[in-house]
Order: sequence, then structure tokens, then C-alpha cells
Amino acid sequence: MALDVAVVIVSWNVRDYLSDCLRSVYRELQRSRLRGEVWVVDNASTDGTVQLLQTVFPQAHLIVNDHNPGFGAANNQGMRAAAAHHPRYYFLLNPDTVLREGALKRLIGCLDERPEAGIAGARLVYGDGRFQHSAFSFPGLVQLAFDLFPMPARLYESRLNGRYPRHLYRPDHAPFRVDHTLGATMLVRASVTEATGGFDESFHMYCEEIDWSWRVQAAGWQIYTVPAAEIVHYGGESTKQIPARSVYNLWQSRYQLYKRHHGHLTQKVAAKMVAFALGKKAQQADDPELRAAYEQVISLWSTNGT
Repeated sequence: MALDVAVVIVSWNVRDYLSDCLRSVYRELQRSRLRGEVWVVDNASTDGTVQLLQTVFPQAHLIVNDHNPGFGAANNQGMRAAAAHHPRYYFLLNPDTVLREGALKRLIGCLDERPEAGIAGARLVYGDGRFQHSAFSFPGLVQLAFDLFPMPARLYESRLNGRYPRHLYRPDHAPFRVDHTLGATMLVRASVTEATGGFDESFHMYCEEIDWSWRVQAAGWQIYTVPAAEIVHYGGESTKQIPARSVYNLWQSRYQLYKRHHGHLTQKVAAKMVAFALGKKAQQADDPELRAAYEQVISLWSTNGT
């Protein structure tokens, strides 16, 4: 029998968060009576993640990589493995999340009711319950300026910075259309994955969900955020383990995104902005690895952005 949903979780050295995440997923599957199974793709963790899964969650399908192929590639791995079970939806979930009651069923309900919709994301909150932006407009030069330069505090929450108004996220608000959801939670129609090929695996980490969302919308589907579906997202639990590498990965992926989805003039202006702002950060960095990462980013954007 075909599945309603295949849950795919990519994990790297976050065993305790993954344990809480899986407990919440299995709770939700049981409560909702959805036909669902879980695939965990482990990207060469060294913290006992595999042993945890084998002993505590033997019902989960486990894929163990001997290296870290990246977030997008590992999610594609999980979806390919799950495809044999013919799910209607793939639910791509970060391991540092906890599902609140009804979240998964409401996400599926959103796409069931909207055949034109290809992706739905949840309303995210931090571990202490604070609001977290979970959807954004596609980035351009203005959002890049917010990432690079100090701006008036009141503008960081504005549409100029790609944010959607907070009142849209009220739990009683209807699902609303967005450019892209945060990659921490993405419910994707299986037919959309098949038609668009999933994540572009050349994005090792960061921006892969933006690129895919751009392609999904170009192919004619819509993307929604579902405020009634609440999920706790702690955020950055893997990437903060490697700060300098994460800085390079972020800006390398942003470079790739701007090169693919923006014209030559925008790329050229963006390269000058990055060189100026990150050049100052490199001068001020005490950590030699962080300084080297900034310099590598500047070289990448300057060489290819002119």
C-alpha cells in the first residue's frame, strides 16, 4: 500500500536532538493515523547516532554515509530510497526540530486542498517558544545589503529584508503563499520532486531550498506556509560545530544562487558589495581560520562576479 508521507531526516552529529525529533514524528504518525515511514540519512556522524538509531529506533530506515555529501544530496538519497514505497508526499525535516500536535496532518491538508501547491512549510518557533521567520522572499541586492551592512533595526523585520508580516503567522490564519520556506521543514508533493529532480546537489549546504523553490515555481507550482502547523526548530545545531567552514559554505552557495538566478549586472554589483563588506570582516577577525574563510569568499565572488 502506498504511503501518505515519507519523512526524510538528514543528520550529522546531533544525536540527542535527533532522538527528540524522531519521538515527535512517530507520535504524530500514530495520532494522525497517516500512513508514514521514516528514513534517516546519517552523514558520517561520530557521536553515536547510528547506534542510537539501531537500538532505540529500529523501525526507521537507516542510510549510513561514510562521508558528508551535503544536505541536498543526502535528502535526495532519502527520497530515492523512499520512492519505492510510492509516497504521496516527502516530508523533509531537520533533526533539530520537534513536531507539535497536528503539525504534519495540517501540512498535508494544505497540499491536499490545493492541487496547484507543490511545497508547504510549517510555522517555526525557537526552543523557548519565540517566533521564528520560516518563509522568505527570493533574495536580491536589497536582501544582500541587509546581510552585509548595518541597517536600521526596524527594517530587519520588513519586506525589504524578505520577511513576511508576523500577523500572517498567527495560528488561526489561513495558509499563505510565499517565495520559499526554510529548509528545516518542507512537505513536498512527490510528483513535484519527480518533475524537478529534487535538490541540486552542487549546493553542499545552504541555499539549496531557495534554488529548488525557484525551480518549483518556474515549473508552475505554488508554495505555502501553514501557520496552524507549529514545529519547534532549535536551529544551526550542526553548522555551529564548524564556524569557519560554515561561513565559506554559506557564501559559496549564495554566490552560486545569484549566478544562476540573477543577471550579469546584479552579479557584478553583488560581487563588489561582498568584497567590500567581507574585506572589513576579514581585517577584524581574530580567528585565522575565519579570516581565511572570508578571504576565500571574496576571491570566489571577485573572480566570478566581474
